[in-house]
Amino acid sequence: MGRQNPSAKTGSIYVPFDAKAKKRPAVVIAPSLLSSDFAHGARELGKCRRARTPWVHVDVMDGHFVPNITVGPPVLKTWTAAAPDLFYDTHLMIAEPMKYAEQFAEAGSGLITIHIETTERPRRDLRAIRRLGVKVGVTIKPRTPVKAIAPVLDEVDLVLVMTVEPGFGGQQIIPRTLNKVRELDLMRAREGFPFRLEVDGGINEQTAHMAVAAGADVLVAGHAVFKDGDVRGNVKALREAINKHEKG
Repeated sequence: MGRQNPSAKTGSIYVPFDAKAKKRPAVVIAPSLLSSDFAHGARELGKCRRARTPWVHVDVMDGHFVPNITVGPPVLKTWTAAAPDLFYDTHLMIAEPMKYAEQFAEAGSGLITIHIETTERPRRDLRAIRRLGVKVGVTIKPRTPVKAIAPVLDEVDLVLVMTVEPGFGGQQIIPRTLNKVRELDLMRAREGFPFRLEVDGGINEQTAHMAVAAGADVLVAGHAVFKDGDVRGNVKALREAINKHEKG
């Protein structure tokens, strides 16, 4: 039996995709805390709450799988303690995700995503993460084809398509990666898979609508959200950019 997760009460923030529904789920804008002011974590999380973005993205890097080092379970624990009502979407860009998955679950992750490139037995690992009491996701780098994750799409709550090479924020979107979003959107509609479809990298007012048009319904945005400190205004601008193109 999985142990109780500190952020289990935020589970209602996650809404699965329903291929039979007349309307798609509302697009989620997930601020990437990598671009926030780490010296004022509680304040930054409060800004996310006031901007009505209860789903936040945590980028975990180890300096091995990707060429950068970010945060570990202790930092996540301080964030979840400061804002336990938020949903922490934790993206493990690390060489040994199963070595640390339990620690991130205990620190308050609501969802843990691992890279297909880091596991030889993805179905086993995804099931092990789910037993920790969290949602589970799988992700692919820009050069990894969709067929690499096709066998486990029935196991996950989220599929993350990296639209830049993982490791650093502030990069420009790689347009061809949106073809994988389109492919995955068609697959989940055809097969009835409930996973949410997330993109991470280069999302801003000029590109958000492109990702949504391709089928993404969770958009990770870092610099576009936290630039100049006006989180509420920046999130509003992103939503308006998406709505403008949807209506057009």
